[in-house]
This record gives sequence, structure tokens and C-alpha cells, in this order.
Amino acid sequence: MIPGPFDYHSPATLDEAVALLGQNGDAKILAGGQSLIPAMRFRLALPEILIDINGIAGLDGIAEAGDKLVIGGLTRESALEVSDLVQQKYPLLADTARVIADPLVRNLATVGGNLAHADPANDHPATMLAYDAEVVARGPNGERVIAIDEFFTGLFETSLGSNEILTEVRIPQPSAGSGGAYVKLERKVGDYAISAIAVQLTLDGDAVSAARIGLTNVSPVPIRSPGAEQALIGSSPTDEVLEATGQAAAAECDPSADLRGSVEYKRDLTRVLTKRAVARAVERAKGGSA
Repeated sequence: MIPGPFDYHSPATLDEAVALLGQNGDAKILAGGQSLIPAMRFRLALPEILIDINGIAGLDGIAEAGDKLVIGGLTRESALEVSDLVQQKYPLLADTARVIADPLVRNLATVGGNLAHADPANDHPATMLAYDAEVVARGPNGERVIAIDEFFTGLFETSLGSNEILTEVRIPQPSAGSGGAYVKLERKVGDYAISAIAVQLTLDGDAVSAARIGLTNVSPVPIRSPGAEQALIGSSPTDEVLEATGQAAAAECDPSADLRGSVEYKRDLTRVLTKRAVARAVERAKGGSA
């Protein structure tokens, strides 16, 4: 199919893009377009106006600033794969970048677009929830910072205003003794996850002192698993603790049956993948390379 009719704008500045959004309630931002364009082709999305932000300078980049890793909203997924900084210091993010769709998609898809689309089947939402990231939005009244726990409000819905553009993602630099991992099972390379788990934790001696666990594609909204986190925090990650953590994640997720599997299968898969992700994160926190 072909998209419906629309007007196209290519603003040169962020202020111009924000102004265009404010003037047109049916406008959509075009970044990588890897979700929007297919939806338009099938007429699942019918924007009257496309605002292409690819010509705006300064919206991409990966760098540490202060105590945070700052990722521009227009940063391509492929840039995360080749970033030495990401590979060396942010293993959870590196894990995630490697399994997003396929190389052709990653060359165009953007980090900001992935998050703003708010698809619970996308990989970045769970990872950013595990990292306790922040999202920076630019609107007519300037910038505001949104905690990731407050960002996803529903299926394909976020707390972004209709006249705001996601410009930056900020990830806290991991403290000493921290480790993270993303473990995903998909039917084939490039497919959405049947289930995937993002874990970021910190060890104090042999015990887990802090942990955040995000779940992919097993709920209508990107979610954390607070029960799994509490099962882990304050304990040494023994086999029994890992099993309790996995069981808690399985109980808290809310999958739906589809061609990828039944509800029961997805819950049990979530249990198994949670155990694997936590074990890998623990190994990395101890200085291993798993």
C-alpha cells in the first residue's frame, strides 16, 4: 500500500520544528522512520504533516557529561554498536544495541525514535528502565527532564506533550561494582522479542545492593519488575535467589498469547531469561566478561 497524502517540512532548527508541531495537531516527527513509515504505508498512521528533523544539527552524539552518558535523540542505533565508550562502560546498552532488528534498520533507526514510539516490544524501553535513565524533551517553553519511570504511560503513549520533541537520553554512569545485561529470545534475527530482560545491578561484597529489572514485550506497557528487584536486593545471588527473582518477574508480567507463544510459555520464558540476565550482570559486576 501507499501512504495517504501529507505535507512535508524539513526545518533547519529545533525551534522551527517545535513551532511547526505547535501549529499542527496532526503532525508527526520523522527521525529514522523505521516504525512510522511502515505504519503510514499500511495506513495505520495518517499524519497530515511530516516534520523531518534529520537536517537539524546537534541532535545526535554519544558522550559522557558530568556523571551521565548523554545520547542525542537522533543518534542511530548502529552508532551505539561501534561506540568504544558504550562497549567498554555500558554493557547493558551494548547488549541491547546488538539485537535491535537487523543492520539495515539499525543504520537508520534512532534511539530517540525508539523510545518516543513507546512500543513495549521495542528493546530500548526495558533497557532505559533498568538504567534509571532520563529523557530530555524540548517544547515551546524550553527543556524539561522526564524520569524514565514516568515516561511510558500506555500502549504507544508517553508523557511527551504534543508539541515536544525528544532531544536527549541521559543514563547515569554505573558505580563501582555494577554490571548489566540484556538477554533476548526471538524467533529469528530481526524479530521482536518473545521475551527479553534488562538488568542493571550493583554488588556490595557478595550481596546485591541495588537492582533494576526491565521487561520487553510481556506487557501492554514497558515495565519494571519491582517484585523481582526486591527478591534480589539485599541477598547474595544464589541459585535459590535467582529462581525467586525469575518467579517474581514471571508473576508480574502480563503477556498476551500470539504466534510467538501462549501466556504460560511467555511467563516461564520470562522466568528463565531473568535468571540468565541477572547471572550475567552479576558476573560482569565481579569483573568478568560474560
